[in-house]
Amino acid sequence: MNIAEFLLPGMKHLTRRLVGKRVLSEPITGSETTAQLFEKAFGAYVGREVKNAYQIIKRMIEKDHTIVLAISGAMTPADFGVSCIIPLIKSGIVDIITTTGANLYHDLQRQESDNWYEVNPNQGDVKLRKAGWTRIYDTGFPEDDLWETDNLVVDLVRRSDFAHSMTTTEFHYLLGRHLARYGKRRFKRADLNRSLLVQAYRNGVPIFCGAPQDGSIFLNLAFLKKKLGHKYKFGINLEDDIHEFGAYHYFAKNKFSKKLSIIILGGGVPKNYSLQPEPYLAQICDIDVGGYDMDVQICDAHVQNGSLSSCTASEAHTWGKTSEDCIKSSQYVFSDVTAVFPFIVHALMQEGLEREPRRLFDQRKEAVAFLDKALHKHTLKAYFNKGKSRNGLLKNSHL
Repeated sequence: MNIAEFLLPGMKHLTRRLVGKRVLSEPITGSETTAQLFEKAFGAYVGREVKNAYQIIKRMIEKDHTIVLAISGAMTPADFGVSCIIPLIKSGIVDIITTTGANLYHDLQRQESDNWYEVNPNQGDVKLRKAGWTRIYDTGFPEDDLWETDNLVVDLVRRSDFAHSMTTTEFHYLLGRHLARYGKRRFKRADLNRSLLVQAYRNGVPIFCGAPQDGSIFLNLAFLKKKLGHKYKFGINLEDDIHEFGAYHYFAKNKFSKKLSIIILGGGVPKNYSLQPEPYLAQICDIDVGGYDMDVQICDAHVQNGSLSSCTASEAHTWGKTSEDCIKSSQYVFSDVTAVFPFIVHALMQEGLEREPRRLFDQRKEAVAFLDKALHKHTLKAYFNKGKSRNGLLKNSHL
């Protein structure tokens, strides 16, 4: 039945612009694909947010966008990397990953020991501590596993190919390469197909970490540096890390489909660091590439608290981080990631959505050189003059 039949003549045109299709569900039979279930039963509220998120991600893939995946928190303890992230890597859907040190440390831990168990978060943490168990909400593992993982980190970083300054993507690439090459000899029961670091290495997916010092990997490296003194040669070059991320953005917006999109799981540093290349390019380097073209975020942060975790694509547009088109092709899903993202991944896999991996890490030097060439036109003098002219300070400048 047409809604226009119930409206006064002057209301028809306005109403067509204000409302979408009718909210109508159908009985669930159990024979539906996940995508069909989204259409049939996810018609409103957070359910429609989930459906919209799936549809936007599907368009990202079909339109061959370069896709950045930001993963916050500690997802690898829940084995989320195996269930959801690695399938996206192997399918060529994810081109760049930004994550926390915690996710990568626990990825290493799962290779050393897979002793992760369900625990009751209400049974008493004092008892767990006395029994030698460490808890992450409703999962737990023996505390001794941390020591084994610490030893692994120190053993790897003391090797010769780590003895220089590098970006976080280089560091994680080397970790993945060493695990892939020597993992079977070192680990008794490890399945390297279940390692996020190994699969990113094998598929040429760069992994960034915006706050590497905020994780157990670098707690060990801080100790190692103090013990080795001048013999300690490893280091993270933060400036080059920022520039490399900007280079991938500039590369993606000028190559392939010339479109760039982002999927954000949670918020925090991985989200913000994934968005920072845009103001770096436009605001600092004076190279405007337009920002992200599509955006999906799953997070339970309230926008009213002013945090970056809850910042919408529309708000991000005021910072130059997203394009005008992104505001129209954006979905914030107010939910816990582990509760809804597996459904989205299942639908994508069920629909057979895949593509040839871009292997951006293999094109890293080309991407950086491409940005360097564009940046060469912008002098330091022009950088200072831009700021002074905007503030009326250009007169009598000595630059």
